[in-house]
Formats: sequence, C-alpha cells, structure tokens
Amino acid sequence: MNRMLIAANTDAEGGKTLLEYIQSGGGIGYVIIALSLFAVGLIVAQLVRVRMERMAPRDFVLGLDSRLRKGDVKGAIEFCSQPDNESFLSRVFRSALTRCARSPFGFLELKGALEESGQMEVSRLQRSNDTIGVVASIAPMLGLLGTVVGMVGAFDTLSAAEGVAKPDRLAGSISTALMTTVMGLLVAIPCTAAYAYLRGRIDTLASKVAEVTEELAQHLDQNAARKPRPGTPPAQAPQRGAPR
Repeated sequence: MNRMLIAANTDAEGGKTLLEYIQSGGGIGYVIIALSLFAVGLIVAQLVRVRMERMAPRDFVLGLDSRLRKGDVKGAIEFCSQPDNESFLSRVFRSALTRCARSPFGFLELKGALEESGQMEVSRLQRSNDTIGVVASIAPMLGLLGTVVGMVGAFDTLSAAEGVAKPDRLAGSISTALMTTVMGLLVAIPCTAAYAYLRGRIDTLASKVAEVTEELAQHLDQNAARKPRPGTPPAQAPQRGAPR
C-alpha cells in the first residue's frame, strides 16, 4: 500500500501544467497559438458582422423606403452614403443607384445592377470568411511540421548518444512532436466548424436581404415603367378634322 501511495505521489509531482505543455511545443507551438488568437478574432468579427440587423438595419430600410416611394433618387444615394448608415444593403443600393443614374437606360437596368452589387458584397463577406478556412488548413500543417522537427531532434539525440540514449534526453523532442500535432488539431477543428457555419449563415442572410432589396426596388420599377425610354418620341393626340 505504501509503495502504491509513493508511486501515485510521484506521478502527481511529475504531471505537467497546461503552460508547460504549451511550452513543450517549442517555437512552432507559439506560432500555432498566435494563429489561434488570430482565428478567434476573425470568428468574433464575422459573428458580429453577419447579422440581419447589421446587414439591413430596420431604421435604414424604413428611411430608404420612404425616399424611393417619392422617387427621390438623389436623396436615396445621399442617404446610403452617410457613414452612420454603412451596411450591406446601403452599399448595394448606393452602387446600383449611382450606376443607374449615370446609365442612358436609367432605372430600367436596376435589377441587374442590384444583382451585381449584391454578388460583390457577398463575395466580400466570403473573402473574410475564407481567411478562417485558410487558418483551418495551415494549423494542422504547422502541427505536422512540429512533429517532423521533434522526431528529427529525437533521432539526432539517439545518434549522438554513446550506447543507449537516456529516456529523459528523448523526452523533450518527443514531447514537441506530439504537442504540436495536438495543438494544430485543436485549432483546425473549431476553425473548420466555424467556417462552415459562417458560410451557410452568409448565404441565408444574403437571401433575406435580397428579398428586402426586391421590395424596395419595386418603387423605382414602377416609376421607370411610367417614363418613356430615351429616344422614344412622345405619343401625339390626333387632331380634329385631320384626314383619316
């Protein structure tokens, strides 16, 4: 019994803390930690940015709706350009309205302009999300690199030892090899899950914003339908007494 208690105490004293495990990863382990902090910042920023109240704020939608109902295109562009109204929807409408205002076809091509602007904004969000995917791909590679470096160090220790190498001399290199692999996977798995979740969330919210965009664009479509196309002569009423 005494021998068992002594062995248990020895194991408890020999256990490592979390900081010691991290330190055993060496320089590559610190790089993985820095990468994980960077990934956490990206994920938090995306979670804050990819929300309906940030992509299409209700107050902005109501303000833009009132201007488009009146046909005040210039006021709508200025409203979208205000820094306080910066959002996914404001950038889409600002780009589309500015393009249509300069086009000879006017607002007859509004639908195409809104689609192109919306695709550009979705791509912009996806590019930020792709960085998280890059971190998820790099982290296990760094872990594998640490594993290789640790194993190389272990074999160098064996080759330099006279006779049989002592276990404590191999422990450092082997610990580096194992810990960097674990650290790389601990970063890659959550990043992969966050990347997939945010990608689906962007697609879902972009579809909802597209529905709001279509409702707002109907006001300008109705105004454009009432106006004749450029170069089309206005219809003249027949004069009385004119020969048929």
